[in-house]
Order: sequence, then C-alpha cells, then structure tokens
Amino acid sequence: MNKRWQWTQHEQPQAEKAHAEFYAQLARSADELYLQGGENVSKGLKLFDGELAHIRAGQAWAAKNSENDDDGARLCNDYPDAAAFVMHLRLSLHEQISWLEQAVTAARKLGEKKEEGNRLGNLGIAYYWLGQVRKAIVYYELALVIAREVGDRLGEGNRLGNLGIAYYSLGDAQKAILFYEQALAIDREIGNKHGEGTDLVNLGLAHSDLGDLSKAIAYYEQALAIAREVGDTHGEGAALGNLGTAYGTVGETSKAITHFEHALAIRREIGDRRGEGADLGNLGLAYSNSGDEWKAITYYEQALAIAREIDDRRNEGLWMMNMGAASQKLGDTAEARVLWQGALRVFETIEDPHAAKVKKWLAEL
Repeated sequence: MNKRWQWTQHEQPQAEKAHAEFYAQLARSADELYLQGGENVSKGLKLFDGELAHIRAGQAWAAKNSENDDDGARLCNDYPDAAAFVMHLRLSLHEQISWLEQAVTAARKLGEKKEEGNRLGNLGIAYYWLGQVRKAIVYYELALVIAREVGDRLGEGNRLGNLGIAYYSLGDAQKAILFYEQALAIDREIGNKHGEGTDLVNLGLAHSDLGDLSKAIAYYEQALAIAREVGDTHGEGAALGNLGTAYGTVGETSKAITHFEHALAIRREIGDRRGEGADLGNLGLAYSNSGDEWKAITYYEQALAIAREIDDRRNEGLWMMNMGAASQKLGDTAEARVLWQGALRVFETIEDPHAAKVKKWLAEL
C-alpha cells in the first residue's frame, strides 16, 4: 500500500494526524484478518509487516501529542488495541511495553476505565514474558479490579486466566487451576471460543504438572478441536505442542515428535518465534528421551538462540538446563556445569522454581 504523504509546512500537523489515524485503522485491519484464521493469518501478518514503518510512525505521533491533544490521546490509547494480536508476534516486548504504558496514560486522561484495564492487563502479559512474574501479577490484579468495576466480563475472564498462568509459572498449579476454572466458566458464558481454547490448554498444563496426564490430554484435545473449529492457527499450534509434551511424558516418543513437528510448521508459517522456540526445545527433549543427545543439543541450541532473541528468559533458562543435562550424559561435565550455572542465574532472577532442581544437579557434579 505504502501511501506517500506530501504537505506544506502549514498543512503538516493535520497531515500527520491523518497519517496516524489511517495507519491505526490499517493495523486494526491486519489484526482482524489474522483473527479470521486459516489463510488469512498470513495475509494479516503480511499486511502488518509491509506497513510497519508507517504504523510505528503513527503510534509515535499519537504518543507525542497525547498529553495536549484529545485526538492524539485517543489514537495513543487505540494503537495497542488495533494491533493487539499481531503486535504480540511482531514487536519486541520492550516496544510493546512502551506502547502500552503510553496507552494507559492516555486512557486515564480520557477517563476510559475499560480501556485502561485492558492496557494494564496486556502490560502484565509483556512483563510476564520478560520473566518479571511478580510485576505481571500486580498489573493483572489492577486490571481485574477495573474489569469487575465496569462489568467487563471478557476482560475479567482474560485477567483470571493471566493470573492462573502467573501462579502456574511460580510453581503453584493448584492455585492456577482455581483461576483457570473461573476464566473457563466466564468464557463459556459469553461465547468466547478463543478464550475457552486457551483456558483448556492451561488447565491441561496444570493437571500435567500434578501428574494427571490423562486429564491433561483430554483438555488439550478439546482445545485442539476448538482451535480448528474457529480457524485459530496460533491456538492449534499451542494445543499440538502441549499434546506432544504429554505424549512424551507417557513415553510415546514418536507420537510426541510428530505433534511437535506439526506444531513447529504452524509456528513458522505464522511467524510465531516464541512458539517456534518452544517446539524446537521440546523436539530436543523428545530426542534426548530417545537417547540421541547430539540431535537433542542441535534443537536446544536453536531454541536457545530464539529465546535470547525475543527476551524469553524462562525458556532461555530451560534450554540451558536441558543442554547441560545432555552434555552430562555425553560425559562433558565441564560444559554441563557452565550451562547449569547460566540457567541458575536466569531462574533465580525470575524466581522460577526450576532453580532448586539446577542447584541440586550442580551440587551432585
């Protein structure tokens, strides 16, 4: 599309505002295409990618003018919503946080409580992926209070699900399940199929941690069916990846590898780097379980590179931990020690419960 804007010095302020308005709407169109699923996923991402420089310029204008211009504040608040799903796949976490923090300020200026709550919730998600789980919980709780205050049932369900994910990552699967079940009830009540699928995947993860793999697989299968029903390619990849993990845990390694490879193809198709890294790392685990430590390490190395690229601290620690385990099995104790020490630093920084396991392994070397 690449519109070329030409203006005189007198016309420049209005032209810049028109530019920002146009590209906010274009970002929304890309997001809506993405959410239609199927072949429209790649169309939406391609549209966003092709106009990203203009979208960034529009958001920057809105942020710069939000304090003294209501139209600027409205646009500043709107940009993270317009690109809600595609920005998660295309913008760095630090850029997402910048957009969202500016949007919170704009929403407060405009007195838009519901939007303020949504932006706070999404800030929580960004901080969660940076490994700052306690900070994420603070934002989720603030957003949950606002959602209940304004009667935003969709927002309430989203924040309950986010709190479940946060507590799960801190090692409290039982508390996570309580939040997931509340979120699932709301999403079913309001007909939010995308949210329902996410809740089911999360319930599967928590029950898997508690050792109930048959229940976990049942939840993943339900989530996979919903993702395919609504054309949620991202959700399909997540469900397939988690099914692969469950099958690997019960010893069905070849079935696990098949699911991971299918999930990996989907993640690469839609440019989901975080999901791609998870699937590569899980393929490493599957090959390690089959006794092929060298092949496992090649997958871990690819997964680790992606984790560092996107600031995914939790998976950075996990893949270093697993590479260390593979190195130890191959007799390279020195390499194992270096990798485990690196993993421990990451886990302690983000308060991840895997830190205790790595400490134990280091003590036993």
